[in-house]
Amino acid sequence: MKIEWTKAPMGRRNFLRGATALGAVTAVPMGFGSRAAAGTDGVLRIRAYGDTQTMDPAKILSVNEEEVMAATYNKLIQYKPGREWGWQLDAASMIEQVDPTHIKFALRDDIGFTNGFGAMTAEDVKFSFERVIDPATEATNKPDMGTLSHVEVTGEREGTIVLKDPFAPLWSIALPYQTGNIVSKKAVEAAGGIIGTDPVAESGPYLRDSWSPKSKTVLKRNPDWKGAAPAWDTIEILPIDDENTAEIAFEAGEIDFTRVSLGSVERYRGGVPNGGTLIENPSLYYVWLGMNMDHPKLQNKKLRQAIQHAIDVPSILQAAYFGAVEPSTGIIAPGLAGNRKTGMIPPEANFEKAAALLAESGETNVSLTLDVLNKTTFATTAQIIQATLAQIGISVEINLLESGAFWASGDNENLQLVLNRYSMTPDPYYATSWFTTEQAGIWNWERHKNPEYDALHEAAFRETDTAKRDEMYQQAQSIMEESGAYRFITHEATPVIHSADVVPALRPDGLSLLRYFDKA
Repeated sequence: MKIEWTKAPMGRRNFLRGATALGAVTAVPMGFGSRAAAGTDGVLRIRAYGDTQTMDPAKILSVNEEEVMAATYNKLIQYKPGREWGWQLDAASMIEQVDPTHIKFALRDDIGFTNGFGAMTAEDVKFSFERVIDPATEATNKPDMGTLSHVEVTGEREGTIVLKDPFAPLWSIALPYQTGNIVSKKAVEAAGGIIGTDPVAESGPYLRDSWSPKSKTVLKRNPDWKGAAPAWDTIEILPIDDENTAEIAFEAGEIDFTRVSLGSVERYRGGVPNGGTLIENPSLYYVWLGMNMDHPKLQNKKLRQAIQHAIDVPSILQAAYFGAVEPSTGIIAPGLAGNRKTGMIPPEANFEKAAALLAESGETNVSLTLDVLNKTTFATTAQIIQATLAQIGISVEINLLESGAFWASGDNENLQLVLNRYSMTPDPYYATSWFTTEQAGIWNWERHKNPEYDALHEAAFRETDTAKRDEMYQQAQSIMEESGAYRFITHEATPVIHSADVVPALRPDGLSLLRYFDKA
């Protein structure tokens, strides 16, 4: 069975472009003032890079929505905070994979929905999961459910998840992430099957108390929550697009937690104001230079390999990322199966080898265009690439594009070089999905077509042996690199700062798990 990946709706495009903010604001939102000390009034205030747009788990547009939903809804399992990826029980009192395509679960008996919609049952799990894969829902994150066939209800609080084929990412994506949020069947049906910007019923340790668009989302403790009591009575989530603005707000005591710019990491390593702390985590983003293999100027493999060896990644990381990130070895981030310790091509440029490959290619007077999203980091990276390729006689013209034009570049047959940045969820299949033959010209902008790669991708997400998956995904990335169409650059980083009164709960990629935030 193949999982269908088509030209994505806006949700997928927004997710990939990550920090291109949704509902962006560029100043500290109104509605709160400076405090003598962060957290001392019993309110946890955190910064989000964008605003929430929906409370429908099937229609999530960005991590901002999931941040709220993970605190106000329940899943069978939730991500476990810490430096290593793992999960823990949430709504499930028991969950077990009994064979490659069947997962049995039992629900806790103490979780209820708000607004009078009663206890959570296995029917709610069935409804929530099958709603995501129902074509009529037009779920933005339907692929995350992979090979899900249906959910069998075997008791009031018991059921079996049935897959069409084995799907290892069920445990790392489908259940603990966006599609795993359980909604009330009765509440959604009463609302005509639609969940908009307001929740129809919630069940988690927090309830969404209010939402002021582009200003503030307020969460309050759920008085009926029977699990471990959350530490904070109130959480305010403030959409602040600009990281420098967020840093100013933090230093003024107006917020307790924020991601910070890479340019500020070195300063905060020397000390965080007001007794705060800096935490540095790798991210799940991956940045690379891609080459359109179908373009007449880039069909020569020796030329592409010359370009690979002429790009000096350490120079990029120093100039564009302030030395706060590490070079990548592929598209799969550290900590995940498939991450390679080293790539085929060292991060440092080898101009001698690059010049030799260029000579072998027989290409002369090479001039190329490089499409780049018009943001400072990417523009600086492009300038370094331009300068290093000039060392071997390749001329590069940089095209700085605004968001709309850039994200339409994949359809452009005239695309030559492109500096790109995608994100992923914590399973390697989410990275390899976009570089298959069927994705050529959709999300596979390099038009990379390799039957062996396609077969590895198809086999690896069905493989439940972690060691075998690791080997498959490493091999898939080697195929990408050997094609000459990719120069891997970095996975970036997720540096965050928090106040002295807060003990943050983070995923290994530095993203927040609000329900588990504690007090110092």
